[in-house]
Amino acid sequence: MASKKTQSRKYQLAEELEGHFDNFKKALIVQADNVGSNQLHEIRKALRGKAVIYCGKNTQMRRVVRKLIEAGRIDLEPLVGCLQLNVALVFTNENLGDMRDLLKQNYMPAAAKAGSIAQVDVSIEKGITSLEPTQTNFLQALNIGSKITKGMIEIINDVQLFKAGDKVDASQAALLQKLGICPFAFGLDVVMAFDDGALFAPAVLDITDASIAATFQFACKNIAAISIEQGTPTLVSVPYSILLAYANLLAIAAETDMSFKQADSVRKFLGK
Repeated sequence: MASKKTQSRKYQLAEELEGHFDNFKKALIVQADNVGSNQLHEIRKALRGKAVIYCGKNTQMRRVVRKLIEAGRIDLEPLVGCLQLNVALVFTNENLGDMRDLLKQNYMPAAAKAGSIAQVDVSIEKGITSLEPTQTNFLQALNIGSKITKGMIEIINDVQLFKAGDKVDASQAALLQKLGICPFAFGLDVVMAFDDGALFAPAVLDITDASIAATFQFACKNIAAISIEQGTPTLVSVPYSILLAYANLLAIAAETDMSFKQADSVRKFLGK
């Protein structure tokens, strides 16, 4: 009986995933490490009406994607290689950058666990702590200078406990827990973005229309400069060439008796 229910659920999830690929053209591939069910529920609520989160076994998701590819959805081929490790799919038809920002807003503070890799540098500032004097030996074991002040432990100097990328040991994790410090934050981390058959890194989502326009203008100025220097007219250099020619004509009119209508005001200003 249980086996039949499992099989039924398996087919149901597969159909659900196929439906998402039919209904949405965009998706974010997200890393779901350290994200609990309660946090996932809150993220779903935040995305309601804008995106749908699909969590499933990688083997099942790959099987569904390959089935769709065989049926003619060649645009899904890039996704196959992304469905590994602990990932989920966030389907949407909204702006992917906006969806990525919504996911970031739903990160939750997390304690440092022994054996985990530090996300950020963590330092402990000097000052009186909430630790009782019995914890002095614990701090000494971590080479943290301290003294007793008003019945509580005071840390004498700022201490860098570990840097980003370091492995957190049990003593460091225990100290942060005793101090009530949650230095990390976990959520659905975007590892890749998928848009109508194109797969790209999430950094691309930071590119705005304004940055594209600025880059284009910068390129046009460079092309114009090269064209003028080589004496080869191009669409972007012609306006500058006309301005330079006009400036040269004004200079000639200012130095000689030759003039033209547009130069009269300049000659009058110069007293000619």
